[in-house]
Amino acid sequence: MRHILIIGIGAGNPEHITVQAINALNRADVLFIPTKGAKRSELAELRREICARYVTRADSRTIEFAVPVRRTEGRAYIESVDDWHASIAATYEALLESELADGQTGAFLVWGDPMLYDSTIRIVERVKARGRIGFGFDVIPGITSLQALCASHRIPLNLVGKPVEITTGRRLAESFPHRCETAVVMLDGEQAFQKIEDPDAEIYWGAYLGSPEEIVISGRLADVKEEILKTRAAARERVGWIMDIYLLRKGADFDE
Repeated sequence: MRHILIIGIGAGNPEHITVQAINALNRADVLFIPTKGAKRSELAELRREICARYVTRADSRTIEFAVPVRRTEGRAYIESVDDWHASIAATYEALLESELADGQTGAFLVWGDPMLYDSTIRIVERVKARGRIGFGFDVIPGITSLQALCASHRIPLNLVGKPVEITTGRRLAESFPHRCETAVVMLDGEQAFQKIEDPDAEIYWGAYLGSPEEIVISGRLADVKEEILKTRAAARERVGWIMDIYLLRKGADFDE
């Protein structure tokens, strides 16, 4: 039977990779590297650098493959993501069938951590459920952009005794600031923080975390939101893409 390793490789710094992940990379007969077009060539290049730096076995192979593009026009969000995952699952199935022999191990290198706002596990489960190819799989955790964000800003994630909510820009208004004192926002193409009017809210924002392009800005939201918007737009224009995350907070430790 084939075996799959889903390996978290960190948020953008090759040194984020763990010893467990290095050992997993060296268990793999085939390393699968996704490409996402010229504008995101750096993402594939980081995976190549990690393999070159840490893979020591001489008989493993690297296979690069194009990731299907998600179609959004005229579709609801859930529908477009479901169709997209189905397309990626078909791509994975073809790769496993053509590139991985029975008894071999293949590895997918996942940006950040496979358990936090990533769908590689879901997609591999789809392939497994189709029943055409038999395989088992393991998941190796990685450093998340959330951890990298807090480290770069030198802050703890939570306030003492208080919860944290991890959400998306589309759903931010449901939770912050009335439901939770700390909200971490991922996948925000709309910059939903600009609609938060609370004068006591603070923001800790970061883009390209862990990479040489890293940018971090923090402060009272009302004071720095325009700076973040301008910086984000300029960075996206310069690099061609952007990956960012932010933490919103209201209150302090030991507030009642």
